Amino acid sequence: MRDLQIEYRITGIASRRLGWLADPKGLSVASGAGALAREGLPASQATNVRDWLHATQADVLFEATSLNVTSGEPAIDHIHAALEMGAHAITANKGTVVHAYQELRALAASKHRRFLFESTVMDGAPIFSLFDTLPAIHLRGFRGILNSTTNTILSGMEQGLSFEQSLKHAQEIGIAETDPTHDVEGWDATVKVAALVIVLMGVPVKLNAINREGISGLTAEAVRAARAEGNPYKLVCRAQRDGAVV
Repeated sequence: MRDLQIEYRITGIASRRLGWLADPKGLSVASGAGALAREGLPASQATNVRDWLHATQADVLFEATSLNVTSGEPAIDHIHAALEMGAHAITANKGTVVHAYQELRALAASKHRRFLFESTVMDGAPIFSLFDTLPAIHLRGFRGILNSTTNTILSGMEQGLSFEQSLKHAQEIGIAETDPTHDVEGWDATVKVAALVIVLMGVPVKLNAINREGISGLTAEAVRAARAEGNPYKLVCRAQRDGAVV
């Protein structure tokens, strides 16, 4: 941020561990020092996201809760509250796009604020913002690997590890979550497909309309045999437009 000559201050932090911290003058947060300590940081009287946002007087909300595949909450409520109160909203939570994209986009426009979600798919790769700059493009389909966790696990299995050993390695190097269910059962990939279809193809697809398949049922023997035959297993995501549907 300093390289871009952007001045900022952190006026609030909210988490299950820290509670609702707020100081519109700015919180003193040491960077690179590991986990934040609760002591010494000012608690607010807030008991919900709206009271907390009011206490922070924030211009921008960075929303980073875990994915809720079923409903997208509480991330949707957090984004909704921020936009209603006049703050820009930035999130890495795919649930906000899959379950409430049109609603949140319309709310942001009505408040003259931004609802940004670039890192929901392919991390920092400029997928959504690229298409914003190329309005004449009509996306007919896509195909590719969108989940790095399964790719890492399958690579480890090809090299001789069991599924469990490869998963543990992926967790140790920070790629796999502590609970890898969303990744290995294909939910993360499914939600990413839905996000791309909804935003880039303009089709309000539901998750239950997407064929989902994970990798948890694969054995190490099958994975190594497929690699030896030149047809390795990969969790490939794809969508294809067919008239007005995908």
